[in-house]
Amino acid sequence: FGGELNVDLNEFQTNLVPFPRLHFMITSMAPVVTPKKIETARTDVRAITESCFAAQNFFTKIADFDVEEDKYMAISVNYRGDVKAKEASATVQWLKTNKKVTFVEWVPTGFKVGLNEQSPAVLPEDDIAPCKRNIVMIGNNTAISRVFSERISKKYDLMYSQRAFVHWYVGEGMEEGEFAEAREDLEMLLMDYNNSNNEQNTDRVGDGDSSDEDEESGDL
Repeated sequence: FGGELNVDLNEFQTNLVPFPRLHFMITSMAPVVTPKKIETARTDVRAITESCFAAQNFFTKIADFDVEEDKYMAISVNYRGDVKAKEASATVQWLKTNKKVTFVEWVPTGFKVGLNEQSPAVLPEDDIAPCKRNIVMIGNNTAISRVFSERISKKYDLMYSQRAFVHWYVGEGMEEGEFAEAREDLEMLLMDYNNSNNEQNTDRVGDGDSSDEDEESGDL
């Protein structure tokens, strides 16, 4: 589709993953409302963008999300439909000025903006109301680590303490020591996220480099 600032899949990876291991994203989309509610819902660019950054609208449940403490390493906002570059840029600046998002100290820009002139597709008898514009947000936020620490790790530890289901995997050729190695690797991933949240990022996080495109591609 045509647009002022088209973004391809390669640019998502390049701009959202500053280090190879830290590639787990938080996503959201707006507006997601019924045909009845769309009549009274705000659908201007600022309103739908702000909605995307509300924790209750994330597609991943993040417990006790804190805008100031849970920091982004990179954000991609992709608009479809009736959205102009100047309007998108002003909205991004408004988010920063009003502290709707917080970035780690070592990220100079943070935002990648994509514009697509094609309006959002609507399926017949869809439960989501049609709208002349929408936004998809993909964010690399340190808060995603709590999905591993407070949900996956706790459940894993609980089952593995009793060796529940282990015999199935061992029977298929795995060695039991691989479970401990996987758990240790997950703990190292959590350390990477904690380190990235510090003002001084450590070399231990990874060997990858963050790459920013030029302003013509929508970096803000």
